[in-house]
Amino acid sequence: MGRVMALDLGAKRIGVAISDPTRTIARPLTILPRASRRAVVESLLRLIAEYEVERVVVGFPRSLSGEEGPQARWVRREAEALARRLPVPVVLWDERLSTVTAEAYRAMRGQRRREPIDAEAAAVILQDYLEAQRTVPEPTVRDPDGSDSL
Repeated sequence: MGRVMALDLGAKRIGVAISDPTRTIARPLTILPRASRRAVVESLLRLIAEYEVERVVVGFPRSLSGEEGPQARWVRREAEALARRLPVPVVLWDERLSTVTAEAYRAMRGQRRREPIDAEAAAVILQDYLEAQRTVPEPTVRDPDGSDSL
């Protein structure tokens, strides 16, 4: 088994989280500024090589009702562009309430919100994905619209 990386895509920043090699625990890794798509891809390629990543999970922001709104369509396009450039599979994963959950974890630890929460939100997305994989064999992973991957 290799590591899994998760991305919380935003217009200004991308939160990045990484799993341990056994795919048990997710942790925040870094926040990438969105200077250009090329710079983002180069940064991701370095991280994929450094951490021996075998899969990238992209948080997919459906609405609470499950609808795919403008933000979800934007994330889908961004994930498709990344899938064409990255050497590992890219999978969309439902991220509803990931930022809210990350903020709640911060509050429980007594931390104030001084820094962006993007990497912590990516860790919440990744932990949810990892836990789901323990009950569903990996070859059956599906993105939110039912296709295998991007």
